[in-house]
Amino acid sequence: MDFLRLKLFINTVKYLKAKQVFYRLYYSLKKRVLKNYNRKEIPLTYLPIIWQNSINNYTSFDISSLKFNFLNISHFFYDDINWNYESYGKLWTYNLNYFDFLNQDNISREDGLLLVRDFVKKKDSIIDGSEPYPISLRCINWVKFLSINNVRDREIDDVLYNDLIFLSKNLEYHLLGNHLLENAFSLLFGSYYFQNKKLYRKSIKLLKEELNEQILADGAHFELSPMYHQILFFRLLDCINLIKLNNFWIKDDLLIFLKNKASLMYSWLESITYQNGDIPMVNDSTYNIAPTSKKLFNYAKKMGILNISKALSDSGYRKITSKKYELFIDVGNIGPDYQPGHSHSDTFNFELHINKSPFFVDTGISTYEKNTVRQNERGTKSHNTIMVNEKEQTETWGGFRVGRRARVNITKENDFKIEAQHDGYKCIGINHKRTFKWNIDDIEIKDSLNKDARAKALFHLHSKVLKPVANYNELIFKEIGVHMSFQNHSKIEIQPYNLSKGFNTTKSALLISVSFNKKLTTKIRV
Repeated sequence: MDFLRLKLFINTVKYLKAKQVFYRLYYSLKKRVLKNYNRKEIPLTYLPIIWQNSINNYTSFDISSLKFNFLNISHFFYDDINWNYESYGKLWTYNLNYFDFLNQDNISREDGLLLVRDFVKKKDSIIDGSEPYPISLRCINWVKFLSINNVRDREIDDVLYNDLIFLSKNLEYHLLGNHLLENAFSLLFGSYYFQNKKLYRKSIKLLKEELNEQILADGAHFELSPMYHQILFFRLLDCINLIKLNNFWIKDDLLIFLKNKASLMYSWLESITYQNGDIPMVNDSTYNIAPTSKKLFNYAKKMGILNISKALSDSGYRKITSKKYELFIDVGNIGPDYQPGHSHSDTFNFELHINKSPFFVDTGISTYEKNTVRQNERGTKSHNTIMVNEKEQTETWGGFRVGRRARVNITKENDFKIEAQHDGYKCIGINHKRTFKWNIDDIEIKDSLNKDARAKALFHLHSKVLKPVANYNELIFKEIGVHMSFQNHSKIEIQPYNLSKGFNTTKSALLISVSFNKKLTTKIRV
């Protein structure tokens, strides 16, 4: 390992918790495949539980052709399903093993049971699907499907029960974050399904610890990805639904605790959701994975969850709304330090919607594969911020890892202005300060470096925005009446880039790159 690689590795692992290091070593020495685990006998008697869906999953399966569609990639299995199919990458295989399709709109009881029984028949050969994360999601989907269809099958329940026992002994402490929270949600569903108090005690302990840790004071999930926030909010609402529908079993304070956390998550999601219903595509967010904000808000209201309208704070996000535009700003640190797998090098990034339509956008993500596309989509140049001397603000690498990282200090903030600086370029002796100012019709962005450097300010246009007309230091977007001007720049370039429209789907759009030396003022008039 050369010196630079060693330095990157040290800058990555030094942020890990001792628990993560311990469990990574522990699990590497332990056989973690379910078929090698001592199987447990399921309980002889357990009462059926009630389940009613409020949000169905996206349609991903067509029974007539045995076609599965995940991540915008379709595959036909024809006569025989290979649950270990790996040609499209690990995430596609994971999705196949989640069994989300059991709870899509058009699945029948008979068709769903055919899929479950095929999986049960092949259980001992399952590879990726026997890992804790897909087990967690699959168990929830099985419990929902079996309960809503009044299915009681000892062979299916045997697999389900042993999955849950395995999960309870292989919790993802080496990862923490949303993975451990999904483990806890799954154990709660399993504990209700089998009326298993041991699973319940483990679940409630995890839920209280992790929700207290992972939900910030302003309601954001601490990984700061709006998409993952939606997913986890959905899961939390499902748990509330589960407890309310099955209050015959255990009565304690868990429901109150979960509803309080749901109120916080509701508040944050409503604050950052645009008027057209979209979310900012920051930090591994993309389309058609999580339930929409509108569906989640309706579900929350059905569950009696109140929006407590907390101001945005700890998450580092701010959203300014006028009659003409919505401005989303990131002035926060990446987070959390010990699990930044979904973080990007995007300090001082922003998005802008004009008249309820996207104008400046985050490029989003189109893959989780550890390749050049993934690296580029996480990198500084894919965000609406500045890049200095072609260096990264934050070292993203290895698909889901982060080494050196920018630290933010907010120096001024009021109703019309926010000023902050970060040290992501301190390795080259540079400090970057960015100031956002706004009023009803105008947005001004000032970038300032503490010394001369080759800098570029990057502005990614949505794919529907046409190429502007250049007029000296001004760009005019005639079709929507927007004027953009620059001061102290040396060059303005307009070039194509790939905007993510979902996993494995991109569309060509335009990037405005503005070169400058030490200071740049950008004005946007709408």
